[in-house]
Amino acid sequence: MKSPCVKVCVMDPKRGVCLGCCRSLDEIAAWGGITDEERERIIAALPERKRRLDVSEIAVPPFS
Repeated sequence: MKSPCVKVCVMDPKRGVCLGCCRSLDEIAAWGGITDEERERIIAALPERKRRLDVSEIAVPPFS
């Protein structure tokens, strides 16, 4: 299943999104039960959402 998750799960209560992937808590919770088309729609909206909300990049720690 395709996902924008970057394994940096930090919810920003002020903006209402995860600072790692920029999805809302509702989107994250529903992810496994929505259609591929709905996932693609959300993924396509994330770059603009990130820009609009001014969510800075979070450094992803290297995996061992």
